[in-house]
Amino acid sequence: MSVVLLEERMVTVLKRSLEGLFSISDTRQFPVCLDIPKDFQHGDIATNMALQLSGTVKKPPMEIAEKIRAFFIEKSASDEVLSGAFDAVEVARPGFLNFRLSRKVLCAILREVHREGADFGRVDVGRGKKVQIEFVSANPTGPLTVAHGRQAAVGDALARILAFTGFKVTREYYLNDEGRQMELLGASIRARYCELTGCQAAFPEDGYKGEYIYDIARKLIEQKGDTLKDSDSLKPFIAFGCEEILDTIKQDLKEFDVEFDIYSSQAALIASGQIEEVLEQLKGRQFVYEAEGAMWFASSRFGDDKDRVVRKSDGEYTYLASDIAYHRDKFRRGFDIIVNIWGPDHHGYINRMKAAVRALGHSEDQIHILIIQLAKLFKGKEMIPMSTREGKFITLREVFEEVGVDTARYFFMMRRRESHLDFDLELAKKHSLENPVYYIQYAHARICSIFEYQANETGADWSVICPDDALMLLTSSEEVELMRKIHQFVESVRTAARQLDPCAITTYLLELAKAFHFFYTKHKVVGEDERVTAGRLFLIHCVKTVLANGLRLLGITAPAKM
Repeated sequence: MSVVLLEERMVTVLKRSLEGLFSISDTRQFPVCLDIPKDFQHGDIATNMALQLSGTVKKPPMEIAEKIRAFFIEKSASDEVLSGAFDAVEVARPGFLNFRLSRKVLCAILREVHREGADFGRVDVGRGKKVQIEFVSANPTGPLTVAHGRQAAVGDALARILAFTGFKVTREYYLNDEGRQMELLGASIRARYCELTGCQAAFPEDGYKGEYIYDIARKLIEQKGDTLKDSDSLKPFIAFGCEEILDTIKQDLKEFDVEFDIYSSQAALIASGQIEEVLEQLKGRQFVYEAEGAMWFASSRFGDDKDRVVRKSDGEYTYLASDIAYHRDKFRRGFDIIVNIWGPDHHGYINRMKAAVRALGHSEDQIHILIIQLAKLFKGKEMIPMSTREGKFITLREVFEEVGVDTARYFFMMRRRESHLDFDLELAKKHSLENPVYYIQYAHARICSIFEYQANETGADWSVICPDDALMLLTSSEEVELMRKIHQFVESVRTAARQLDPCAITTYLLELAKAFHFFYTKHKVVGEDERVTAGRLFLIHCVKTVLANGLRLLGITAPAKM
């Protein structure tokens, strides 16, 4: 029994009920959505289609649900996949249909887990579409901070999830290596360089004050000596600083288990002439016009609250101009979907960017702009203050070196991306069941130790030895709940892909680990009854497989020992 096949057959029969009961031939206007209830009291699968139909067929949702229920039971009785798949199909207020999977199906799902192994949970959401995920994209003006760390963890996990669910994924880092911030970086390095070589250069008022600026200046002196002390140009300081910082960023990301397929340069984009080209293109479509000595993008025609300047009166292009050119370049490279992961300071930028995509002739649905809220660092109840400009911040490296890469990644993803995150360093360092990462990984390690013991004692591979009737002996509430939790993995993966948020999987893994630990405290895995033992070993082997699959999608290791 395949989870995906079961759901597909359910949807097919439920769609037939639309025509058979309500004469609705065009079912596209009423898509049948199956959900996984959070509480097992509401069954294993549910649909609210009766509620959605009520306004159209002019009948109460409960009455509609009862008719669909009777239709579904009748049709599924003769269906090869659905026959015997449910212990009950129930109607619940205000009009939900709840389906309770039979033990036969739950046991068949365990067989599927064993058969599919590392592929269990794959669903073809993407259908081969090319998607580009641009994330982190921090200005090369300093080390990656905690805020960048959350974007890195979410972006990388999302790339893994989308690749697992049928998308062709490209990870991209957009390097903002032009503009005022880079000039401030160069001026800051020159000031420290001159301070160390005995020449004069004022430190810029809004310059970067971190100790890393001194480090860069010292490296520059090692390579160039004092040959730049009379230079009036910031270019050598900007170029050297950008290269040094980018090397640091790449190394930090690599050790955080994040790698990119492409690094795109804003400076290269500007030099290519693509900005002038795209503005001329939009001007030809009458989406760009000149007024008050500047050039404007008519973004208000696409829902933005006002038009936006793309070229200032002094001839300098705005960030929006380069972003429009950059996004046109993305579509030219053949991407079907673009995902941008930005920080909360870019929230006001969303409408103008969507307007630009539409002006370029693409659908707004082809671009997804995800805002990742800030992460606040705590030590117990004390918050750690941070200011990047003042040089008072905690770097991503400091965090993952203190708590470990696995823990840092999980903590960055354990809340929904649009929610603020309180990152407790003291909790993250604990090797106890209070720490959710430890709790999940310990479940995997504990199962590994059980099988290692069994292999040493008997020499048999108990992960595959399981008679057909052995699983049917697993009747306790804890055993059944584990089976039902395993069934939910596919939906957690699908939800993460559709919502573009790994949090669905972090939450699921914690719930599965809890179910396993509760089962383990109530039951001996290895007992006197060989068939019950075989069934329980097979069950926990499936738990181990699902835990490993979920952790892999998050970029977190599944240890065999702890």
